[in-house]
Amino acid sequence: MSLFKRSVVSEITSHAGVVFSTLLVVWLSVLLVRLLGEAAGGNIGADVVLVLAALSTITALPTILAVSIFIAVLTTVTRNYRESEMVVWFASGLSLADWLKPVLRVAVPVAAAVAGLTLVAAPWAYRQIGEYHERFEQRSDLSKVTAGQFAESAGGNRVFFSEDPVTPTDELGNVFAREVGPEWLSVLSASSAHSETLPNGDRFLVLGAGHRYDLKPGTPEIRLVHFDKYGLRLESKAGEDPVAEARAAAERSAKARTTTQLMDDNTDSSWSQVMWRVSLPLAALNLALLAIPLGAVNPRLGRSGDLLIAGLVGLLYMNMINLSRAWISSGKLSFGVGVWAIHGAVAILTVFLLMRRLRVKAPKNNA
Repeated sequence: MSLFKRSVVSEITSHAGVVFSTLLVVWLSVLLVRLLGEAAGGNIGADVVLVLAALSTITALPTILAVSIFIAVLTTVTRNYRESEMVVWFASGLSLADWLKPVLRVAVPVAAAVAGLTLVAAPWAYRQIGEYHERFEQRSDLSKVTAGQFAESAGGNRVFFSEDPVTPTDELGNVFAREVGPEWLSVLSASSAHSETLPNGDRFLVLGAGHRYDLKPGTPEIRLVHFDKYGLRLESKAGEDPVAEARAAAERSAKARTTTQLMDDNTDSSWSQVMWRVSLPLAALNLALLAIPLGAVNPRLGRSGDLLIAGLVGLLYMNMINLSRAWISSGKLSFGVGVWAIHGAVAILTVFLLMRRLRVKAPKNNA
């Protein structure tokens, strides 16, 4: 029994590590492509792409861990059946039920880690992401401008493009700006730009020598202005305490609020988020146990069909959790029922499939 437990735990852990690494690399690849696209579009700063990727990965780890343990147990059980190792274990007096203890030795720590992530780490990561986006939105027009990139501000009415500065006193090099006003459409070009703050607190983007072209849409009117110095007022959305404002705005999202705050809110939306956080560790545990009977396959048959069915069952389980969360949020389902119903149903299904695999049919009497 000791040899059996050690071999099963070792194999499940090895498979889980491979699956987890693969899923994490795929997730990071997709995430970085999206974040780099947002940085190129000026929606986030290019200097925090890696930070946002790390924070977003923390929010995805619970699902990745739950899926990893499910696939690891499934592939381990299936391999033992395919390579007839199960015959050896069964001949040694073991049964499929003896897989429960070694699987739980791996699944329980994983479920505990998922619980820690969903209840503590993921809400903190969501808060950090929300605070960053709020602080970025509160930044002035000039602070959003990056050399070589287009930057949109003022509700889309103003677009900047700049090059690297030539002289140390300038913050930006050649500048191109388009501004849409109530009557006029203005296009500006200048050789340099820097910011200035007046004694009253007003901030301006001061352009060097350049030109301004004003057109009134729908009319032949046009104005051309040559200037040696031109000031554009920069509006900042931040108040007296921008950090506090950003934190408060970030915590308006249910995902970013702590579990205690959600329970104090006592709304359908908050309870649906609590249900999701509680459900993921339970799902990790249920999926690991469900993989035992699902992985018990006939070695003489093809393997694709069994794995496809197991994958569909796991996918259906996660979708039902999402559906229950939506029903709780809309008030169609109470929290007390929604948080246990789907997990209880899957646990009953696991017991049923396991008992079916353990049952030995009596031989038919042909007399």
